[in-house]
Amino acid sequence: MNLIIDAGNTNVKLAIFKKTEIIHLETVVADLFVEVVKKIFKEYPNIQSAIVSSVGSLSKEQVKVVAVFCDLHELNNASKVPFKNSYASPQTLGVDRIALATAAYYFNPHKNNLIIDAGTCVTYDMLNDFDEYLGGAISPGVQMRYNAMHQQTAKLPLLEKKELLDYIGNTTENCLHSGVINGVTLEIDGVIDLYKARFKNLTVILTGGDTLFLSKRLKNTIFADSKFLLKGLNYLLEYNKH
Repeated sequence: MNLIIDAGNTNVKLAIFKKTEIIHLETVVADLFVEVVKKIFKEYPNIQSAIVSSVGSLSKEQVKVVAVFCDLHELNNASKVPFKNSYASPQTLGVDRIALATAAYYFNPHKNNLIIDAGTCVTYDMLNDFDEYLGGAISPGVQMRYNAMHQQTAKLPLLEKKELLDYIGNTTENCLHSGVINGVTLEIDGVIDLYKARFKNLTVILTGGDTLFLSKRLKNTIFADSKFLLKGLNYLLEYNKH
């Protein structure tokens, strides 16, 4: 069994894999991480290996706790990957994007894949049919756009996403919802169209915290998998054992 730890900007996801199947999954705030890790190893004593992918929400001391219980691999730019990395500055490539490209490599090998991760930020990552990682783009996520309009203006309220009744907002709140939700959706569809024009038979994978909310709004055909990054981390853990 493998313990997969994805420490994002907001929460920490912990998943237990038995081969390629997720048998346990939970999301916690960083402050509860150590407590939850101890509980997991008590309930699943057969966990032999773990991988941590952190974009900064976990401290080194928190991560070290995992190594007390099993072999630990901390994902970084020196970790082995199954694809060719053609990113111009590989030392700055986020570990989450490395994991997404790995998941695409195993999910749809030797094909053109665009992976879109709709979380705190929206990231776009391209793995082509030569199994070559090219790069992509990063833009503000849904909640970040709401936060920015509230924090950088004097009177606009802070909102959270909700269903749109009409793209023409008839109140300030509805205008904010329309701007954020339609802005993100049209952006994603537009980026997909750009990539489709350049790469033949493109497979588009949507993942991240806003997967379900956004997937039904996109006009393009996509494969939606909110656990795609976790699967990529599990593949990377196995790949780096050898």
